[in-house]
Amino acid sequence: MKTSRLSRRTVLRGVGTAIGLPLLEAMLPTRSVLGAGPSDQPVRMLFMMVPNGIHMPAWTPSTEGPKFELPQTMAPLAKYREHLSVFTGLTLDGARDHGDGPGDHARSGASFLTGAHPRKTDGADIKNGISIDQVAAQSIGHKTRFASLELGLEGSSQSGNCDSGYSCAYSSNLAWRNDTSPLAKEMDPSSVYERLFGTPDKVSDGKNHKSRAGKRKSILDYALEDANQLKRRLGAADQRKLDEYLYAVRDVENRLLKTDKLQIGENGIPNYSRPAGVPREWAEHCRLMMDMIALAIRTDASRVLTFMMANEGSNRGYPEIGAPESHHELSHHGKSAEKQEKLQKINAFHIQQLAYLSEQLAGVQEGNGTLLDNCMIIYGSGISDGDRHNHDDLPILMLGNAGGRIKKTGHWRLPSNTPLCNLYLWMLHQVGVKADRFGDSTDLLKFG
Repeated sequence: MKTSRLSRRTVLRGVGTAIGLPLLEAMLPTRSVLGAGPSDQPVRMLFMMVPNGIHMPAWTPSTEGPKFELPQTMAPLAKYREHLSVFTGLTLDGARDHGDGPGDHARSGASFLTGAHPRKTDGADIKNGISIDQVAAQSIGHKTRFASLELGLEGSSQSGNCDSGYSCAYSSNLAWRNDTSPLAKEMDPSSVYERLFGTPDKVSDGKNHKSRAGKRKSILDYALEDANQLKRRLGAADQRKLDEYLYAVRDVENRLLKTDKLQIGENGIPNYSRPAGVPREWAEHCRLMMDMIALAIRTDASRVLTFMMANEGSNRGYPEIGAPESHHELSHHGKSAEKQEKLQKINAFHIQQLAYLSEQLAGVQEGNGTLLDNCMIIYGSGISDGDRHNHDDLPILMLGNAGGRIKKTGHWRLPSNTPLCNLYLWMLHQVGVKADRFGDSTDLLKFG
């Protein structure tokens, strides 16, 4: 079959629907179809933060280089070793007190993507710094439908006292448009789905989702005619890829619909439905958000994303894995073996969610590689040992190969107090932002 060239921005349209498409061979120039490397594909940046530090003995590899021994907490990532870079020695100086006293959780949250030292205030005069994601978004955001996406599992606050005189804005927001403007994150997977697949003029009022739900029609049902017309223009390989993608979209939609169902009480009368559509189970909530991230990357809806596993200082417990106590409380373990064991369980549980996302990305071909090949996923915390509240030797890893720009992965032990922002500066260069400095950077990070 002879196929015509498609624009990378081609979407399937229906009533109140605009479904972005994955990268198809029909969208590529002839040289890419014949075998150009993954470096021809766009590189995506995803920054994921976990709160309260990490149980470092089960995190830090005992050996260095490409063949490092995988530590216990990272065991769920064993399948993706060729995509895994682990860094020891990175420091977040902006999260240190610098004479401001307590407040390490708020400072680490605020500084994690900015490298700045936030002003200590719980009033309106917050001041931090622009975050790395927003520097990238200002440069490459025009290439996608969304310049950036800010996501998480707990809500954002812009005021209040959350940590020893520091505003809640610092501990509940990762992305900062400038030094006084944090960007609130979305925690409802249904709302993210609407943003990705609703038409721009209809997603904001929330009626789109309710109308479809009332008629029991899927987003794909509305776009089916357009999809069938498109398939007639595609070759066999692209038809298969389109079918796989549409199946993934429908699967996510079906899971979202389940979270919206009414719960039936003992008297047979339905309880009120949850207003936000957020699943009750933490793992299902997290995995739905991982699905949203995978779909956003797969459709090139955005190349810059942030995700907070929980707000900094989070008191969430995880009874489903045998750690019902507050995560924050467990992080202050005081060398208690029992608390450290539960803390490690939480750390591993979080990594399992990263492994789930990696599986989604590694399973999708893009050019001569996969979506995971074409990503830079930063995962870690602005605190190292939660009991000490130290901000050196941070737990930081990166998944992905930056479109082939990372030639060698492994465990890299860096000089003590190497700024985390040196890694961020290197990442900016990989997406074409040739900045001289970012935050407290001193040089491009050299590794691999």
